Amino acid sequence: MSALPGTRKPPLTAGAVLAWSGALLYPGVLFLTVSRGNYGDQLEVLLSAGLTVWVLALLRRRPLPAHGILLFAWVLALVEMPNGSVAGLQILLTDLSVGYIAASRPRAFSVPVAVVTCVVQALSVAAFLSANDSFLATVVLAMVVIWMVGNSVRVRREHADMMREQATAQAVAAERLRIARELHDMVAHSIGIIAIQAGVGGRVIDTQPAEARNALDAIEATSRDTLSGLRRMLTALRKDDPGTAPLGPVPGLDDLARLAEATLDAGVKVDIRTEGEPRPLPPDVDLSAYRIVQEAVTNVVRHAGTGQCRVTVGYGDEELAIEVEDDGAGGVVGTGYGIVGMRERVTLLRGEFTAGPRPEGGFRVAARIPAPAAA
Repeated sequence: MSALPGTRKPPLTAGAVLAWSGALLYPGVLFLTVSRGNYGDQLEVLLSAGLTVWVLALLRRRPLPAHGILLFAWVLALVEMPNGSVAGLQILLTDLSVGYIAASRPRAFSVPVAVVTCVVQALSVAAFLSANDSFLATVVLAMVVIWMVGNSVRVRREHADMMREQATAQAVAAERLRIARELHDMVAHSIGIIAIQAGVGGRVIDTQPAEARNALDAIEATSRDTLSGLRRMLTALRKDDPGTAPLGPVPGLDDLARLAEATLDAGVKVDIRTEGEPRPLPPDVDLSAYRIVQEAVTNVVRHAGTGQCRVTVGYGDEELAIEVEDDGAGGVVGTGYGIVGMRERVTLLRGEFTAGPRPEGGFRVAARIPAPAAA
């Protein structure tokens, strides 16, 4: 971690001091190895090879000092023994170092390192080996290729990181949209029922106390159900492990009778019809189908101006068909997010959705959702 502003950087540890002490000894050890001819004895060769790997490993923490030590050591070795083998090792090792820097550091950092290294390589080879133009061109081309390879690795890694961040952001946005949709479906329906019942109770409280009491009972029941649903949802959001959250039963098509009963209290009779053989559905399809019916019925209560509507649930072999029709005023569905939410639910399940006025009057909401049998 970087030090806070106004604080001192932490002192080097004993391990770091030993690591860089060994790296600083590397040019001298390499110089002694090549100065003896035939790369010295076996022990010196092993020591030089080990220090070479050590310096390359230090590129991870401090790439610029480590690369400078590596380049200086091999230029010094080439000065002591100007032959093709030393020059080849110099080019190979320093090119690998540049490639790692290009793969792990920004372009503004790696390009100057590559240019300086290439110039040092070309000048040292030209000065001590009298290399021709074609060899110098090969040195430059090798540097260009290794830098491009390293830079492409960095670009691909950054692209992969960006895609992961985008995927995470999309997942968060999708979850927020799902929660917003659930809250809207739950609250909009309940508040619609409560508003209707409150209006009825207010009109008849003086003349028909029993009806007013029934309206208050319906308001109480609807409010309790809504609060329970909100509590379950908020509890689930607070839990780290979804499996441990006491979510309670998730609503589905089996709860349509209860929905119809609550809607009847609001003054709209819901005629539920089933076509085909009912069967267990995947949980997402079952929940979305219930929410679509709930939102469509809520629109009937709030906007249609009619006392009844029809809900038809058709079980096909590989799909579920839902229709909600009314004979009301039609064409007025409010300015909220109900229709949008229903359409989004069906689209996410790769189904088809339509909503609009009926030619014979009233309004129709229809959805077809792929629905294989639940496991």
